[in-house]
Amino acid sequence: MSNEYKEKIGKLVDNISESYRKECYIAPHDLGFLPNRTVIIDTTKALRQLVFPSYFGKTNFRREIQDYHIGELLVCIIESLTKQITLALKHQASRKENLGEEYYHQEALRICDEFMSRIPQIREFLATDVIAAFDGDPAAKSKDEIIFCYPGVFAISIHRLAHELYKLSVPLIPRIMSEYAHNITGIDIHPGATIGKYFFIDHGTGVVIGETAIIGEHVKIYQGVTLGALSTRGGQKLRGIRRHPCLEDEVTVYSGASILGGDTVVGKGSVIGSNVFITKSVPEGTKVSIKTPELLFSGQATKEASVEAFD
Repeated sequence: MSNEYKEKIGKLVDNISESYRKECYIAPHDLGFLPNRTVIIDTTKALRQLVFPSYFGKTNFRREIQDYHIGELLVCIIESLTKQITLALKHQASRKENLGEEYYHQEALRICDEFMSRIPQIREFLATDVIAAFDGDPAAKSKDEIIFCYPGVFAISIHRLAHELYKLSVPLIPRIMSEYAHNITGIDIHPGATIGKYFFIDHGTGVVIGETAIIGEHVKIYQGVTLGALSTRGGQKLRGIRRHPCLEDEVTVYSGASILGGDTVVGKGSVIGSNVFITKSVPEGTKVSIKTPELLFSGQATKEASVEAFD
């Protein structure tokens, strides 16, 4: 290595090191290891194996040895999740105070135990989501097809897991999980959103559901729907404030609709048409739609086809 090259590398090191000191908010110095995104995604996949046995694992699920399968998965998940929660808690707290490795490890064990105890309830909710997808889509051939293939079921399964960790105040990890599902499906559900049973997202691409959204039971939404905030210009000042709408039970929202605002409530049984923009509450049992626009046709071939059609 020539002296000239060494000097060049040395200058680059000095410049980049200086940028670390200057832009310290994107260089978490001395805060210990961060949670590992790859490990969290792998753990999320293992959790999906736990809630959907035999669908995503490498081995066939057999009832006579199901306890062995469950135990093996639980050991792997608990060890991995406990370590990642410990890292997340330490990282969050180290900006304020450090209570010691053992404290964060014990807190992570407590959180992990509580989270795992909620798996049966999560499975109960997910079973209703699969039923809603099957009953709501005549193209579905079987519930197996829905679990294997439907992006909406993938997204809601990750959400229901991430949401429980969010409620347990776990830093970073729930959002990593939700963004993993977002990357795969194009469905963006913040882990803070509260979603009832029998939830079905049809097609799904482009759906956005904000942190403080509340969704009741038997709700169906289509691709491109946004349940968003009216404005986020307030930035961090809006933290903890209700910003996203509420959909009551049995609401259907068609593609491209935007429903915005924390004070906006869509009443039970309402139907929201495609491309509607709503910022005010909708009474129970209301149908909201945009007046059909006038269609204009141009071109000689189109005119001739139109004349023939009406002769």
